[in-house]
Amino acid sequence: MTSERAVGIDLGTTFSAVAFLDDDGRPVTVRNAEGDLITPSVVFLDKSGCIVGKEAVNAAEFEPQRVARFMKRDMGESVFSKTLRGEQLPPEVLQAVVLRKLRMDAELQLGPIRKAVITVPAFFNEPCRKATMDAGRLAGIDVLDIINEPTAAAICYGIQQGFINREGAAAQREVVLIYDLGGGTFDVTLMEINGTKYRALATGGDVYLGGADWDQRLVDYLAEEFQKQCGSDPRKDPASAEALLQRAIETKHALSAREEMSVFVSMNSQRARISVTRAKFEELSADLLDRTLLTVRKVIRDAEAALARNDTKTEAIDLNVTRLLLVGGSTRMPAVIRMLEKECELVPDRSLSPDEAVAHGAAVYAGLLLKQGAVRLKGISLTNVSSHDLGVLGVEKETGRPRRSRMIRANTPLPIAVTKTFPLSRDGQSSVRIDVIEGGDDTGNNSTPIGRCTVQGLPTGLPAQTPVAVTFKYARNGRLTVKANLPTIGRDANLVIDRAAGLNDADFDRWQLRLNEGLTDASVPQAAAPVAVAVPAVPPADVPIVTPVVAAPKAAAPIAAAPIAAVAIPAAIVATAPPEPEPPPFTFAVAEPSDNPSDNPFDFLSVTNEPAPAPIPAPAPVPVPVSTPISSETVVELSAADESEETTEVAATDDDPFLSIEPDTDESSAVDDEDDLSAGFEKLFG
Repeated sequence: MTSERAVGIDLGTTFSAVAFLDDDGRPVTVRNAEGDLITPSVVFLDKSGCIVGKEAVNAAEFEPQRVARFMKRDMGESVFSKTLRGEQLPPEVLQAVVLRKLRMDAELQLGPIRKAVITVPAFFNEPCRKATMDAGRLAGIDVLDIINEPTAAAICYGIQQGFINREGAAAQREVVLIYDLGGGTFDVTLMEINGTKYRALATGGDVYLGGADWDQRLVDYLAEEFQKQCGSDPRKDPASAEALLQRAIETKHALSAREEMSVFVSMNSQRARISVTRAKFEELSADLLDRTLLTVRKVIRDAEAALARNDTKTEAIDLNVTRLLLVGGSTRMPAVIRMLEKECELVPDRSLSPDEAVAHGAAVYAGLLLKQGAVRLKGISLTNVSSHDLGVLGVEKETGRPRRSRMIRANTPLPIAVTKTFPLSRDGQSSVRIDVIEGGDDTGNNSTPIGRCTVQGLPTGLPAQTPVAVTFKYARNGRLTVKANLPTIGRDANLVIDRAAGLNDADFDRWQLRLNEGLTDASVPQAAAPVAVAVPAVPPADVPIVTPVVAAPKAAAPIAAAPIAAVAIPAAIVATAPPEPEPPPFTFAVAEPSDNPSDNPFDFLSVTNEPAPAPIPAPAPVPVPVSTPISSETVVELSAADESEETTEVAATDDDPFLSIEPDTDESSAVDDEDDLSAGFEKLFG
């Protein structure tokens, strides 16, 4: 029994919360330094340091160029969508500022905190999950694990609301639909609770849909009405736009209790009174609500399909929903409740605060990992599912077009490992390159690039068609691990991954140093230093409209149209600082077994500062289309066939739900002859 507190953190888009387990094993929310149970996830970069919470919200109206909101929506991207003080910051850094505030406030009550479980949306892809864990590390937190928000909420509701008995088992089998509409993200999870087993059946969502989008509809409506009365648009002035956003948020909250509200909107010396009814608000946002309903229906269909694939030899499983749980502050809107009651023919369970349930569930999960809490919690087991398809991108042999080969389907129970065999295309080939993607369709459109795996340093003299087995494993928390070996000669192969986004070691250390210094104005590179600008009394007529909430989601670039170069893609953050020597590009290397002994053959890919594989000289420094060979490389050629070919799928054991990231001391050899998989593929693998 450890004396360290079990802490869970709900890192939300608009609000965040911290909870811990008391001496009786009950989750309790920690009040912040201001005395509130939840903290606004808003960061104000003051001249002398960072401010998080209510004061940051208040400062947004006066210095909007220094305020960051909705960072969670940009997790997995290289930089935050808004330039702050003339500088672009990684979203992990801004999230780390919020986490530091949460940790320091909780330490006032609990003492030193170093370990915690952090929640993520169930629909977060693998780069977003990695970025969340990096944010925790930057904040000085040893992240025990990450857990899906709907799963955490189900644990909380189950334990505290009576359908879990004193031994931790369900009185009867329950099929629970968790509808999680937060400030910036939306998740739906269908979960089976049978005894002490929590089993996610299917999950879906939208990381660009949340309460902020309802706020934006009110912002636009109020701005248009103000323009009719006063002739000017408050969205054209950044300070007025921030003030308008605050009025919209207050109006949304009020309309959950009132049928009509008067809103006062001002800009410079102009002022207007605008009446907004609940019916009008629901009309403005009806399409947003419809999007959530479509996701609910899709998740139920996906659960049926997943069970048909995974339980073909078992009796039919009843998927009739027995409980409907609402999570997230935006579920307080009456339209949400009416829609779900009509769709599910159930009265939603609203017995717990939707603002605290996720943090409470995370604290319970932290107690399980640290072996704390009541005895009845000790026997609970969790099974999550993958939220996206995992695939490899190649070129279809018959058409020359990009083609995705799916390896792990969405909604596959986790943990899971799948081994694929990549035959060498010619004699003496020394490397194989694999582009790994998540999500998207069969052509790779709308997919998320995970990284480029390079199996390199193969023994000399290998004949063509020598198999290279690459094992892809999703851990229980949705993190991806890759391992390669040569089955015919019985040895592991050196494998390197260049990630498409994220912080490398050099970036991590640099940002951690700046965080320790407080991200002050003095730490901003000179070329990006902020300049004091007075807000004009009358904004120029040609100033573009400033959207006061997060920008519309960036459409994922179709992989088909993106050129694939032979050179590793550096993930360094692009800053507006003067040119300076850049650190070497990073790689993710799997350690040789002798260098990193472990009972678990799957070790997390670790960031190293070793030089990237030497690029193959190209005739000209221009992007090369995916269908064009580079030097002596061979393009991936795939043909449509049964996806079950050359696939070995095994359920992976995962006794330790968190595999720590350790530095890799193995030195990688340079790539001599890198191939895009193999031209010898005759069939499309799964």
